[in-house]
Amino acid sequence: MPRHLPAEPETGTVDALNHDGEGVVHAGKTAFVPGALPGERVVFLRRKRFRSHDEAELREVLEPSALRVTPECAHFALCGGCALQHLSGAQQVQIKQQQLRDNLLRLGRVEPEQWLAPITADVWRYRRRARLGARYVHRRERSLVGFRERQGSFIAAIDGCEVLAEPANRLIAPLSALLTSLSIRERLPQIELAVAENLTALVLRVLDPPTAADRAALQAFEGEHGVRLYLQPKGLDSVVPLTPPAPPLEYTLPAFDVRLQFLPTDFVQVNAAINRQLVARIVELLQLDATARVLDLYCGLGNFSLPLARRAAQVVAVEGEAGLVERARGNARLNGLGNAEFHVANLMAPEALEASWWRGPYSHVLLDPPRAGAREVLERVAALRPRRLAYVSCHPATLARDLGLLVHEHGFRLLACGVADMFPHTAHIESLALLEPQ
Repeated sequence: MPRHLPAEPETGTVDALNHDGEGVVHAGKTAFVPGALPGERVVFLRRKRFRSHDEAELREVLEPSALRVTPECAHFALCGGCALQHLSGAQQVQIKQQQLRDNLLRLGRVEPEQWLAPITADVWRYRRRARLGARYVHRRERSLVGFRERQGSFIAAIDGCEVLAEPANRLIAPLSALLTSLSIRERLPQIELAVAENLTALVLRVLDPPTAADRAALQAFEGEHGVRLYLQPKGLDSVVPLTPPAPPLEYTLPAFDVRLQFLPTDFVQVNAAINRQLVARIVELLQLDATARVLDLYCGLGNFSLPLARRAAQVVAVEGEAGLVERARGNARLNGLGNAEFHVANLMAPEALEASWWRGPYSHVLLDPPRAGAREVLERVAALRPRRLAYVSCHPATLARDLGLLVHEHGFRLLACGVADMFPHTAHIESLALLEPQ
C-alpha cells in the first residue's frame, strides 16, 4: 500500500452511500466522497488516509444521477451541517428506509411483517436545537458562527442557515456581528440554541467573564432580536440567564393536550413537526386502553410519557439524568397528570435491574434509548411479556442488534418498522419498531 496519498485526481463510479451520506467509490482502495450520489461517475481527490478507506474531495461530476437536485443552500458545498441537499427529500427518505432494512437484515437477521409509511414533514426551517461553533478569525477581522466546514475543522463562513427554525436561521449574521464586537470574542467558542414555541434561547459558552460593555451589547441584542441569552462559564450546571429571571421554554403536543417545559440545554427532539407525528404514531401502535400500564424507559422530560398517560391507566417512566426527571415530574403536574410517575436510574448499570419499579405488572413497554441502544435491559423487559413493545431509535445499527436479540433470543415477533425523517438533509436515521411476544 502506498504511504502517501495520490497527488492527482482519480475517476470512479459511486456504488452506494455510507452511513454519513457520502458516496462510496471502490476504485482501488475504497474512497468516501461527500456530495457524490450512487451511479454517478465522478472525479475525486483523496485527502485523508484511514486503515479501511480514504476520505476524498469531489472535484467533478462527469455523469450525474437523475436523482440529483440543486441544493437550496448557497453554503452547501462548504458547510458540514448538511450532507444530502443534493438529493430530493423523497429520495433521502427512501435511502434511509433502505439503509434501515439493510441493517435489520445484516446485523439483526430480522425483517418486519409490515413496513410503516415514513413520517415526514417540511424539510426546511425544521431544526429547533443546534450547537453552533464560533471563532474569531483575525484575517477576516470578524467572528464566524455556524457549523464546521465539510472538509476540515474550521467554522464555515455562512450568513444564514436554511434548516434552522425561525428565527434562528436569521440570527447567524447578527450573531457574527455581536461576537465580533465583544472583548471576549476569542474566548467564546460555542453557541447552543433552542427554539421553543414561546421564545428562542441562546447559550453562550464563555471562557472569560464578559465586561460591563460586553453585557450591555448582549442585552441590546436580546432586546433587538427578541431572544433570551444565557451564559455558560463552565459545565451545564453553570448556565445562567444574562438577565434573570428567565421564563421556561415550552413546546406542545396538541393532539394530547400536553405542554412541556424545558431548559435551553435539555434534550428535546430537534424537529417539532416530526416529533408530534412520532408521538402520535407510537401511541397508536401500542393500542392502549383504559386499563393499560406502561413502562417508559429512557423517558427524558416526558415527551412520550405524558401523552401515554392521557390514554393509559398508569405510566411508570425512568430516566438516568436527575434534572430531566425533575422537569418530567414538573410537566406531569403542569398537565394535571397524576397517573405518571418518574424514577431516576442509570439503565446501563447492573443495579438498575433490581429496582422496585420493575415489578409491574406492565401491559406495554416503550424503549427510547440513546445511540448505544438498550441491550442492558432487554432480558428484563422481555421477562415482563408486555402485550406490545415499541422501540424508538436514533441509530439503526444498535436498533438492528436489539431487535435481533428480542426476536431470536426472547421470543418476540417484529410486527412493524419504519423511519421518521427527524433530520432532513443529513444522514441521521430515526426509526421506530413494534413487537409483541410470540
